[in-house]
Amino acid sequence: MYLFSVSVLCICALLQAQPVSDTRTLIQLETTWNDAHLKADAATLDGLWADDLDVVVPKMKPMSKAQSLAFAHSGRMHFQRYDTSDIKIRVYGDAAVVTGRLQRVRTIDEKQVADDWRFVKVYARQSGRWRVVLFQASEAAQP
Repeated sequence: MYLFSVSVLCICALLQAQPVSDTRTLIQLETTWNDAHLKADAATLDGLWADDLDVVVPKMKPMSKAQSLAFAHSGRMHFQRYDTSDIKIRVYGDAAVVTGRLQRVRTIDEKQVADDWRFVKVYARQSGRWRVVLFQASEAAQP
């Protein structure tokens, strides 16, 4: 009976630790995402994005992973600022939802643009790695 009780406690502890570990990993991936955009690091973004990625952002047509990578490789856009805040992470087994605010300043075709968005990012754990399957943003409400 004692061994059974200890085993149950260990399993419960592991189940509780998993979301904390996943949350830490997802926080790191969010930082990696932001840094990759600032550095125009398409190779890092390629590794973060699932093959079936969908990107839906204001004033642009929805894009697939291939289209998003082609745009990243084009060199048409450079970020001067890429900051997230109000981050909330929810883990549901092998899926996670990250929401927050994204404030960025970018130069596109030699024109500077400032964005203030609310975003939803959906991650899926694929072959043991978290990958982004959806990034969707909309204009943030202004106070």
